[in-house]
Amino acid sequence: MTLGTSYDTSEFACECIRQWWLKHGQSNYAGATAIMLLCDCGGSNNTRYYLFKEEIQKLSGRLNIEIGIAHYPSYTSKYNPIEHRLFPHITRACQGIIFKTVELVNEYMAKAKTTTGLKVFTHILKGTFETGRKVTDDFKKNMRIKFDEYLPQWNYVAIPAEHIDREVIKS
Repeated sequence: MTLGTSYDTSEFACECIRQWWLKHGQSNYAGATAIMLLCDCGGSNNTRYYLFKEEIQKLSGRLNIEIGIAHYPSYTSKYNPIEHRLFPHITRACQGIIFKTVELVNEYMAKAKTTTGLKVFTHILKGTFETGRKVTDDFKKNMRIKFDEYLPQWNYVAIPAEHIDREVIKS
């Protein structure tokens, strides 16, 4: 769980993913060549925002890993298995607490756990993320995003440039 002290932007969402990958993902999934993320379709990772796609593309290149995105349709993110399993325990751990600082929120959310092994890892991301940013002019022309044939508006994969170069060499 990442707590931010700035705005919920596409850049913030991708920085949260990057932090997770560096702190947990690459060690828990050693040897992975791709990751799949389940996202709702509003806010910073809106399905219609090319800015989110641009930030995912940058992240894919920085991590040198394919990043698949599967968006839940509007009003269905409650069916996301991670949210469904995690949030009741966070709510219980934070019950009755008046949050005065982000550090206090972090402390109580980190206490959420279950007898079956669920443990919440939290950290505070103290960067500043600007609102109102626009997609760069050439992104749509040069993007390395493969859209799903059946539901392209909801599902796509960002492919790092190095992977594309390898596919060209193999051909």
